[in-house]
Amino acid sequence: MPPLTLHRKVFLALTVLLLALLLMFAGLSRWGLQRGLGPYVADIELARLGWLAERLQTHHTESGGWQRLRAEPGLWGRLSHPGWTGSQPQGVPLRSPAQTGTHSPESEALYPPPPPPGPPPFERPGTGPRGGPKPPPRHTDDLFPRLGVLDEQERVVAGTPPTPGSARTALRGADGAVIGHLVLAPPPGLRSEADQAFLAQQMGFIAGTGLAGLALALLLSGWITRRWLAPVEALAHGANRIAQGHLDTRVPAHGHDELAQLTRTFNTMAEQLSNLEASRRQWLSDVAHELRTPLAAMRAEIEALQDGVRPFDDKTALRLHRQVMRLIQLVGDLRASLDTTHHSAFTARVPVHPLPLLAEALASMRLRFALAAIEVDATGLQALATMPTPPLVHGDAEQLQRVFLNLLENSLRYTDPGGLLRIHACLIPAENGPPHLQVQFDDSAPGVPSHELPRLFDRLYRAESSRNRDHGGSGLGLAICRAIVLAHGGTLSAEPSALGGLRLTLLLPLLDTPTT
Repeated sequence: MPPLTLHRKVFLALTVLLLALLLMFAGLSRWGLQRGLGPYVADIELARLGWLAERLQTHHTESGGWQRLRAEPGLWGRLSHPGWTGSQPQGVPLRSPAQTGTHSPESEALYPPPPPPGPPPFERPGTGPRGGPKPPPRHTDDLFPRLGVLDEQERVVAGTPPTPGSARTALRGADGAVIGHLVLAPPPGLRSEADQAFLAQQMGFIAGTGLAGLALALLLSGWITRRWLAPVEALAHGANRIAQGHLDTRVPAHGHDELAQLTRTFNTMAEQLSNLEASRRQWLSDVAHELRTPLAAMRAEIEALQDGVRPFDDKTALRLHRQVMRLIQLVGDLRASLDTTHHSAFTARVPVHPLPLLAEALASMRLRFALAAIEVDATGLQALATMPTPPLVHGDAEQLQRVFLNLLENSLRYTDPGGLLRIHACLIPAENGPPHLQVQFDDSAPGVPSHELPRLFDRLYRAESSRNRDHGGSGLGLAICRAIVLAHGGTLSAEPSALGGLRLTLLLPLLDTPTT
């Protein structure tokens, strides 16, 4: 048996739900018909008893109320049967001609003869045969046990008390005021063949329409589930492709609903994974290239010694030592870049004054700048250095010192002799929170092309122009600096300098707002 997919599970769930709704609808419809058919039949039956309402109104007018009807139990039976034409002497029951054995015009007026056999003559609505007045119905025996009369205070006068669902019609006096109600209880059950046939016909219609609606709903639910779950299946297929290493897999997104947003998020994740994999491959290639250069130089030196081409002297030992130190520096920088990336929160976080650290780093390198014929202009630091409360940050003094040394080393290494390095610091107010300390390092030519600026902080990346590995270095200094700055809650960015070289801008959040 094949496993149930999400599409099949949703379709089966909708099918079960629709079947349950159909059965519940059919059951409630049958219950409602059985419950409502009785009151409906009672309304129809009561509508045909207008003659009885007229008799009761006439009796109320002639007797001056309902007292006589309450006092004489037999009077209600006589009033509710055909043949009563007016007031009768109290205690004198009405009898049919068959009971008295007499047949006179008065008895015929009191008890009209039954209609002749055969089809009834043509009658207009509201008329009797040949246009005469329509006589009252002759038989109420089947309705009599369910009939009752209420006075204006809803008290029972005669007959059967009303039950839930009873039909009623108002009885009015000569002045039009309501004097009571004639009520008819619904039949106790659907016992006749006509009632059963009507109920069966209605249930057949309900079943037919319900099955047609069920078929349409199933077709619609199948189409909807297939349409809604198609993106989920596409995402599952795409995730499987990503797991197999096909990082170029993308899933088409349609619409703007949650599934479309999920698809776009998946595509973004796949693109980031692809970029990460490409970066990893490039990083491994760069590391191998960086390690290959000093290793190749050492191999050439050793092979020359082995072949007797070059004697082992102090110069050879110095060259080998230089290559070994370069390897050590490269490995140390790689480890430092990884440590600062994965351990962004330093253990020693204390209030630190960054400007004295910068001044100390600059003082330690002034001699090297002088030997390289590069002028250093640090007048932009004097304004903040003379403040009563120097800027204060929360961080690691050793790591910040390392950032300043690496930035100065970057300008020293890649600025042409006779150039200029200008350092400027200021406070930048923030919209929310404390202000930031901004330090800018501007150096002169050579510069960096604009398209290479975003990659300056990547590991082992160096511009292909004049700032390349011919000037030394491992290409990890700026990557280490940015990782440390980000760990302190700041930013480090690069842009072209007005002096013709590179501008590096350092932003660090301050603890307290200094007072000028």
